[in-house]
Formats: sequence, structure tokens, C-alpha cells
Amino acid sequence: MGKVLMNENQEFPEMETDDFTDSQLIYHVRDALASVTSIDGGDRENYDELVGYLHPKKYLNPHEIALLVTTLKALAGAASYIDSAYHEALLFAVSRMSLWNYGTDVMDALLELIISLAASNGKYIDWCLEMLVKNFVPPYFDITKHENGIDKKNKVLPRVHAALKDIADLVPLAPLRLSPIVVQRMPSVFSKEPEIVAYVENMLRLESGAIGEIVSGTMLPALVDRLIELDVEIGWDGLLQEDARGMFEMELEDDDDIEYNDAKYDTLSSSELLFRKSLQGNLVVEKLDSLMVLTFLHLESCQSSGRLAEVFNVLLGSFKRTILNAHKSKFTQFVMFYACALDPEECGVKFAKVLLEMFVGDVNPPITRMSAVAYLASYLSRAKFLSAALVASILQSLVDRCIDYCKSHDFDMNPRAHQVFYSGCQAIMYVLCFRLRSLMDIPRLKYQIQNMAIESILKHKLCPLKVCLPTIVEEFLRQAKAAQLFMTSESFIFNDLLESDLSRAFGGMDRLDMFFPFDPCLLKKSESYIKPHFVRWSKVKTMYDSDNGDLSDSGSDVSDEEFGDGNAEEMIDDDMMVNIVGIDLNRMSITPKNRSFKQLEQFTRMPASIRPSTTPGSL
Repeated sequence: MGKVLMNENQEFPEMETDDFTDSQLIYHVRDALASVTSIDGGDRENYDELVGYLHPKKYLNPHEIALLVTTLKALAGAASYIDSAYHEALLFAVSRMSLWNYGTDVMDALLELIISLAASNGKYIDWCLEMLVKNFVPPYFDITKHENGIDKKNKVLPRVHAALKDIADLVPLAPLRLSPIVVQRMPSVFSKEPEIVAYVENMLRLESGAIGEIVSGTMLPALVDRLIELDVEIGWDGLLQEDARGMFEMELEDDDDIEYNDAKYDTLSSSELLFRKSLQGNLVVEKLDSLMVLTFLHLESCQSSGRLAEVFNVLLGSFKRTILNAHKSKFTQFVMFYACALDPEECGVKFAKVLLEMFVGDVNPPITRMSAVAYLASYLSRAKFLSAALVASILQSLVDRCIDYCKSHDFDMNPRAHQVFYSGCQAIMYVLCFRLRSLMDIPRLKYQIQNMAIESILKHKLCPLKVCLPTIVEEFLRQAKAAQLFMTSESFIFNDLLESDLSRAFGGMDRLDMFFPFDPCLLKKSESYIKPHFVRWSKVKTMYDSDNGDLSDSGSDVSDEEFGDGNAEEMIDDDMMVNIVGIDLNRMSITPKNRSFKQLEQFTRMPASIRPSTTPGSL
């Protein structure tokens, strides 16, 4: 369909038929409509001429434009006489008209007809709503790149949304019919970025508009569903598996510092760079990024208007239904994160409590509980806006839950039978990797942490230290030792501490081994919104000094940058290794000079048949 070329500010001359009154024109159109409803078909000449005026033409002169306006207005006055059984050709001609192809006079006349038709007969409601929704996006892309494109957009869209409001006022049930139409016509993940962005912009405008109270329960969930569909199209599973053991390596601090070229990548080995490089030039990534930014801006608008708490509740329901168990979701969850960041005291706290409730609730299936606690751990670790007191409180609840489980399950280690328990243990250790120093710096919370019965959980026959992800266990033990959390214990007797096969059996490679939902957001535009509220590992103050490996109760005083740049592995003394894992390095061919947790990991991955014995007197 070609677009109509004309000057939108042009004044139209009086028509030759201006000696007819509006009422007379309406009667004339009524007669033309009635002429085709008789049994014998009647005289179709006037009707066919009427339909001819409506067929889009590439060029319209001022007289034709004035005639089109008059025809549309007359049809609006005779809307109750339009019958789809007899006037299919007329309705088809109107359906092919796009507001984007005309000036404001034709726009207003066409909208008047659509509104009148919707009010005249309930059977046309869907047709009229579809006509308006069709105009959410222009018939040609990208409108913003066309001359006067933004001006055209600012003329079309306010009129479309005003017409939807008018129809809702005239037909109270119309918004209920509008919601499924909007969702059904939503562009697919394969559509072009300008199309889907323009459409979603209108969905969010509907959600915050005059009829938002009725349609918001549909608009936001539909948007989240589309975000997830885009998200899971982004594949980097292979990279995730390779990165599982380096989750605590330094994360890049500033995306602006990255030069996206091969030479730069050759000099940096960070897995984050690999992830970023894998996203370059990906059209799906770009679409998702743009839609995420639109959503963030909408949330900011909701906060300004005092609607954020209401909108958050809708998003929370969508999160439970869609995001939580979408195990390949990489970025969509940051919609929840940003909403919480905008309102930490209400939304931020509520999100944490809901996740905790979903984990402790026995009515939820195991996979849901495991996902919930993974989200909870990542959220508590990464959300800069959460108070230390809240983190400590939720940690206490997690510890209490795990203790209760230990008391009621006096069994030996079984990763598959006790997945939910192990996921809770991993969550506790993961949060403490990020938060232990900040909690120990507050006397009241330090006392609370020191009196949590974490040690009894870790020493239980279920052996969580053998099952949880080795990199988390390793980092947690380093900090726990530095904090002297378990100094009252003689030792942790856990041979084969870092057995990877057990870790993989626990939840599977795609579930908990590498499922940390709020790892850095690598979407270039979206990241700028998340970054001010986000805790990066490179900025975490730990309980140990990364410069010389000294462990102290007071923690590390080195700068954030120095901590994040530790290339040397943390050295481990003999007593620490015996006390923690029951392995005497003096009986192994590892000298004190080169001992590290990595070597411990390599040792414990040896098949039992060839692994050197560590029992007293065996060597």
C-alpha cells in the first residue's frame, strides 16, 4: 500500500457539494448503503462510487482529500446503517487505510468513523479495535528516519490512544476485548527491531494510560513473555560451561573501557570479554536490549507517578509464571532487579521475601524451589541497595531451614535425593562470598553470623561441601577461615571435596552449576541502568588480603582495584588444609611454595584408583 503524498498543513478548498448540509450528505450515504441491501441487489452505482472514494491512492490532490474527508464523516453519521453482510467491500476499503498515510484532517475523519462504528453495533468492536491497534506501527520502517517522521508519529499515536479511550467510554467492555487483540498482533521475535520497539512502546503507553487499570494485567506479562522468547534465543551454553570454574575471577568494571576488536580480545582472557564478544552484532540481542531499555524507562515513569508498587505486583506474578523456571534466561530478570532498585524499601524487600517463601514452601515443586533460592542468592549478593540487616535476616532463615532439614534427614550424601537442601547450602555460601566482610564489619550482625549454626550444616552426613559448586566452596572456605568462623572445630574431614561429578549430578549443568541469574548484565544499553545499583565481584571487600594471602579477623584493607586484580592464587598453609578438608599436603608431592586451591581441585579430580592416599602412614 503506497503512502499518500501531500502537504499536511494544506488548507482545503470548499467542495463543489458544499450546498448540501451535513444531514443531507448523511442521508445520501444512507441511501447508497441501503441500495445494496434489497433482495434484487438494487442500484449499486452510488454505493460503488462511495467505495471508490475510500480506496487508497498514491497521490491525492486537495480536492480528492476534501472529498475523502467528507465521505468518511458522512459514513460516521450513517454508521448504524453499515452491515458487514452487505457492505463487505466498503469495510475492506476502510481497513486498508492507514492513519500514517494521511494528514490530520483525514486522520480525524477516519477515527470518527471507527469510533461511531464501534458504538453502533457490538459486532464491530473487534474490527474497530484491530484497526486502531494496526496503527501502533507505521506501514513503512523506520518512521524516525523519514523526513518529518517524528512529527508524524506525534500526530498519529496520541489520536490512536484517544480513540481507544473514547471507545472504552462508549463501550465499557471494549478494554477486555482490546487486551487479547494487542497480544495477538504483537510482532514476533523474528520481526525487525523498529517494528517490535514501536509496538511495545504503544503497549506500555496503554498500560500507563486511561484504561491501564484494565489492561495492565495483560500488557506487562505479554511483554515479559516476549522478552523471555528473545532471551532464550541467545545461545552461549558452551561458554557458560567453560566459565563455571572462573566465576570469581575479576569482572570488567567499565563496559566503556572495552575496545571491541580482535586485538583487544587477544590480550584479555576474561570470560566476560568472551561473553561480550559473543553478543556483538547479534540482532536478537539488540532487540532485547532495546526492549529492556523501554521497560526500564516505563518503570521510571511508574515510579514518578506513584504506580511502581502496583506495577511491581503484576511483574512479580509474571516472574513466578514465566521467568523463574526459564533456565536459559540471561537478562530478562533484570526487569525485576531494576524495579527493586527504584523502590528498595518496598519492592526490593518484597522480592527477597517472596523468593524466600518460594524456597521454604514445601508445596512448590523442587525445581521451582531450587530456582527461587538461586535467584535469592544472586539477588542478595548483587543488589547494592539491600541493607546488610535484610541480608543477615534472610541468611538466618536459610540456615534455620537447612538445620531443620539436617535434623529430619539422617542420611548419607545423595545429590539427587536432596537437591533442594543442597541448593539452600550453596545459596548460603554464595551470599557470604559477597557479603561476609560487610556483615562482619557491623558488630550486631557479626555476632549474628558467628552464632549461625552453619558449621553443623556443613559437617552433616549429607556433605554439602562435596556436592555444591567447587568454586563457591573454595571461595567460601577462604573467607570463612579468614573470618575465623569455624575455629572451634578441629577439622573438616571431607575427602574429595571438589568432586565435579557430584556437582553435575546436583541439578544438572544447566540448572545450578552455573545458574546465577544476576551475574553482570552484558546488554550494552541496559547495563547503564543496572550498573549504579549492582555489586561487581571486582569491588567486593573480602575477609582476606589478596596481596600477601594473610588472613585476619579484621579483613582486608586493600583497595577495591587491588583486590580485583589478584593474578596469584591464594596460598594455603598446611594446618589450614588439614583442618578444613582433611588432606595433609606434606604427604603429597606438592611443596609449600606452590600449594594452591587449584592444585587441591586437580588432586581431588583424580580417579580414586590412581589418587595418592592421604591417610596417615600411607606414603
